[in-house]
Order: sequence, then C-alpha cells, then structure tokens
Amino acid sequence: MQAGNTDTVLTQLSIAAAGRLIARHALSPVELTEAYLTRIARLNARLNAYVRVLADEARAAAQAAEDAIMHGSYYGPLHGIPIALKDLYDMAGVPTEAGSKIRRGHIAETDATVTRKLRAAGAVLLGKTNTHEFAFGVTTNNPHTGPTRNPWDETRFPGGSSGGSGAAVAAGMAAMAMGTDTGGSIRIPASLCGVVGLKPTHGRISLAGVVPLAWSLDHAGPLTRTVEDAALVLNLLAGADNADAATMPVSVPDYTATLGAGVRGLRLGVPRDSFFVDLDPEVAAATEAALAVLRDLGATVEEVTFPSLTTWWEAQSDILLAEARHYHAEWLRTRPDDYGADVRTRLTRRDDLTAAELVHALRVRASATRDLMAVFTQYDALVMPTTRLPAAPIDGQTVMVNGQPVFAPNVLTLNVNPFNLTGTPAVSVPDGFTETGLPIGLQVVARRWDEATALRVAAAYERATDWHTRVPVLEAAM
Repeated sequence: MQAGNTDTVLTQLSIAAAGRLIARHALSPVELTEAYLTRIARLNARLNAYVRVLADEARAAAQAAEDAIMHGSYYGPLHGIPIALKDLYDMAGVPTEAGSKIRRGHIAETDATVTRKLRAAGAVLLGKTNTHEFAFGVTTNNPHTGPTRNPWDETRFPGGSSGGSGAAVAAGMAAMAMGTDTGGSIRIPASLCGVVGLKPTHGRISLAGVVPLAWSLDHAGPLTRTVEDAALVLNLLAGADNADAATMPVSVPDYTATLGAGVRGLRLGVPRDSFFVDLDPEVAAATEAALAVLRDLGATVEEVTFPSLTTWWEAQSDILLAEARHYHAEWLRTRPDDYGADVRTRLTRRDDLTAAELVHALRVRASATRDLMAVFTQYDALVMPTTRLPAAPIDGQTVMVNGQPVFAPNVLTLNVNPFNLTGTPAVSVPDGFTETGLPIGLQVVARRWDEATALRVAAAYERATDWHTRVPVLEAAM
C-alpha cells in the first residue's frame, strides 16, 4: 500500500478532526469504518492488537450512525467514530476473556457502563484488543492469545497490560481504544507506543462490567492520538454510576474548555530525586528537552523533593496482590495450570502476606495520599518521564542502560504505579524518540479530580511539539 491511500489518510485523523468532518457531512462514518477495517485486515496478523474483530457489527453501527446524522440526529464528537475496547470490558453477546484460558468463551450478558455510554454516543465498536493475561503484566506477551507487537519495532513489546489498545491506536487500527490502569497499564503502552494515555482519578470513570485486577487500584481510561481526543472521551465517560460504588458524585467539567489556556503562570514540580533515577540516557535527554519547552511556554518549573517511593511501591504491590488473589482464589485452587506461567507466579508469590502487612499497606496509602496533597498545595502539576526505559525486545525483555542489563518489566511501573496507589490523575504524552525510533513519553500528574489541569499542561506541550504527529511506517514491511 502506498502512503496517501484512503485508509491510511482517514485512519490518521484525530477523533476531533474526524468528528468535525462527520458533523458537517464531509465524511461518512461508513467510509471511515471501512478504512479502519481495511487497515485491521492488513496489519492485525502482524501486530496482534485485536483478539476479536467485530466487522459486521461495526458496519451496522456505522450505517446506523450515518443514517441518524443524515436525518439531523448528531449525538456529538464520538458519533460515527471507530473505537476499540480492551478485552476486559463487557459487550453484551460478545466474549470477555481477559486474555485468559480460564474465561475462554465467557459471553457477557450486558454492556459495561463504559460500553453502554460509547454506544449511546454513537461510537462504532470495532472489536476487542489484546491484553496481558488478566491485566497482570506490562508486556502483553500473552501465552494464550499471543504477543502484541509494537508498531514502531515489531521485535519489541508495546507495554501492557493495555498493549493491544496502545498498538491499535499507534498503528491506525482504532481512533481510540479503552484501557485499564492498575499499576501503569494505560500510561506504559502510551509511552512505549507514542500515543496519549489518560488515567483519570480513581472513581472518575465507572468500572462496572470490567474484569478487575485490583478493585481499589483499577482505573478505566482512553488511549488516543491527541490530548484533545482524551478530553473528549473523558467528557463522555466521567461521572457517578450506581453500579460502581467507587465512583463519586463529583462535578464533571468540560475537559476541552481549558486545553488552550497554556501553562503561563502555572507552577510545575519536577520530582527529580525520586522519578529521574536510573533513566535510559535518551529518556533523560527527552525529558530535559520537554522541561525546557514548558519553561519557554511560561511555566515555572522547579525541582520538588518527594517522599521516598520505596514504601509506596511496596504498599501498592501488597494491595494489588491481596485484591487480585481474592478475585482469583477459586481458580487458583481448581485451575492453577490454566494460568500462564508469569501470571501464576505473580498470583502465588508472597503466600505469607499477612493481614497485618495489608493493614500497613493501607496506612501507607493514606499517608502517601496526604503527602501528595501537600505537594499540590504548592504546585499545579508534576512532570516526569512516564517510563524510565523505551520498549524492550519481546524475546528476553532486557535492555542495556548505562552499560548495564536491565530486565524491563521490573522497572516500567516505577514512575507510574505511585499514582495508582493515590488514585491521582495522570496523562502520558509523546515527548520524543530514541535514535532507533522508539517512542518516549512524558507524564503529567495533577491533584485528585483535577484532570483538567493535567490535560491542559499536556495539551500545551503537545501544541509546541510535533511528536504526536509522527506515525509508524508499517506498509514498507508488507
């Protein structure tokens, strides 16, 4: 396929751009959906981003969207937009298998709240994306469904656990894909695949109908091409839900309203002493360049001393393990051999975890949340690398950093999982590439319920750079 063919051009449109064309009848949802389905048919055998493509259903939804719009019923910016769901989200009548053998053939009876809201907005659901088994890993190297490959280098993994979603958006196989984030599982693939990934405040988006990993750490959120697209999705999905007790009746602003406000006058904290440790040199250089851009845009950028993260990491790990083991208890007893080796090992480690240790972890979470709130009395947002490394090889998963071999899965969560512990909103935005063409991500973190500020900072940086406009060259390998 030559660059400039219809499906390549259409599938590089942002949600906002495609939505404007659809709204004024300059683009057909049917044409747009066919472009995505064509691209999926060409690329998915290589990338394995989707585990289930719902082509017939997508075509029917696209035709329904077109008919409604032509008759004057336009539902909003996602009407007629082709999107995907990580295979943790229930779709009525469709399997939700969570990348596992254990849930194989499990048919959802009803839609997840997120699925229902997307359908009501007229979005076209293309299918289900691959995930690390039960979302418990950072590579999406799945023994049951096969590995998802990074569109920028197919020998490398895309991150996880929402790796299928990240790869699908980066490769132009979905305009947006929903992910989940328990210890970085939206932001890691966003960083490694060169797209935007938003983890909102815990409880901002309902998790009803989503297979859990750890209830009190899980977050639902989108992977998109632009910050504006992430804001548009959050506008639709944010809000309290009686089916999810973790959601709160907190007011939901228009997240697009302040995207153009810039960063002049904002105070941005840089927690260099804790989040800039043992960085890949190219990640470090890209981050310093990004901080310089933000200074040039008028932000006050200052170093901030952060509490030691070691206890935060330990607490997050213990809470995750306790909650995940509770969910998996019966299957671990009756079907242990049906788990992949890596996930089974994670679920069965720390068999001696005690109630006292869990209580300690919960107390650490309370103090961590308090300490972070204190930081945000002085700063509007924090800025740091999303991941300390770029994508690693699928085979071996080891990279060299400063002359030393590093097993990537052990460090990819270090800069992201603290904000699962505190339930704090964070967004990853592209901020560069390595010399070999691997994406690098910048993370912006804001206080609870203030996704608007995180998105505002990310949008200002995005406008000042062109990293988000770059797309992987996939046709050359055809």
